[in-house]
Amino acid sequence: MKNTDTEIKLAFIYSPCETLTPDYFFTTSYHFFMHALKRNPLLNVTYFPVDHTFDALDLKNKFDAILLFENRCYCVPEQIKNLKKSNIPVIARVGDLHNTKKYDTNEFHERFNITAYFGYQHEENFYKYYPKNYDYGVVLYGLEPSLYNQEKSFSERISDKILNTGAVGNTKFFSKMFNRINNPENALHHYKLRTLCNKLPYVDYTPTLQHEFIGDKYPLLLQKYCASIAATTVNYTAKYFEIPAAGCLTFMEVNDQNGADKLGFIDNENSIFINEKNYQKRFREYFETKDDPKWESIAKSGREHALKNLTNDNAINSLIELIQKIL
Repeated sequence: MKNTDTEIKLAFIYSPCETLTPDYFFTTSYHFFMHALKRNPLLNVTYFPVDHTFDALDLKNKFDAILLFENRCYCVPEQIKNLKKSNIPVIARVGDLHNTKKYDTNEFHERFNITAYFGYQHEENFYKYYPKNYDYGVVLYGLEPSLYNQEKSFSERISDKILNTGAVGNTKFFSKMFNRINNPENALHHYKLRTLCNKLPYVDYTPTLQHEFIGDKYPLLLQKYCASIAATTVNYTAKYFEIPAAGCLTFMEVNDQNGADKLGFIDNENSIFINEKNYQKRFREYFETKDDPKWESIAKSGREHALKNLTNDNAINSLIELIQKIL
């Protein structure tokens, strides 16, 4: 391992793509790769936009590590030649873990000579999909702190509804039967509780795209409401960082598999834990006493926790630790 105070020279080799622009419908990757990487004094990052082919020997003796956007050929050049000859370790972000069933990630691993992976997903979930001998580091990226500097007063927000956002599943009988056989990694599998919440009359649902609050405007949608739902069945997502950072009372799904218990949130202190058995009860408790100042206090504590521990700057520190580990 290198001296932890030594500057790391990092080459980010990428193929220009819509995801790495500020106009994409979600900007979590854009801010992490194009902004946060530059902010840490221990990282000296150089950007190499490449359309098709790049020769890694051009980097030899000049860089400590190579960073790739993802472990499939999206925002990644078609070919990076001489990776093994360059002897430079390669680190790649993982996308949705179930993509291992859709894309040949093993072929990508060999072709791009991957040394280690990183992602927001917790380790147990990563190794359900990837070989145990792969190096992996948890990097909780996605929350760009500059987007959450302004906090709308709790008293000015909608309090008689709870906001629910993001993808949901199809609950129709034939759809569930079809997906159970042909598409087990379907939206209902990943967002079951989020889907169930939409049946409640006091839940306002906003889908992923069909509204004006996309990209950097998403925090503005969150700040319209006192309370919002972060619910993913299989693995926590950036919503678990974004919703509390926006000052919302966060109803947060915590179960035996999604790893949300690892994020440092505490039930009734900086969030409200929900699951498929108690979610309606927890919602009723809020509405019956929604004028109680404790809800605002919990929301403020959640915001403080997210902005102190779960931002892109914290994520870059975790990425640096991973790089130092493999050097």
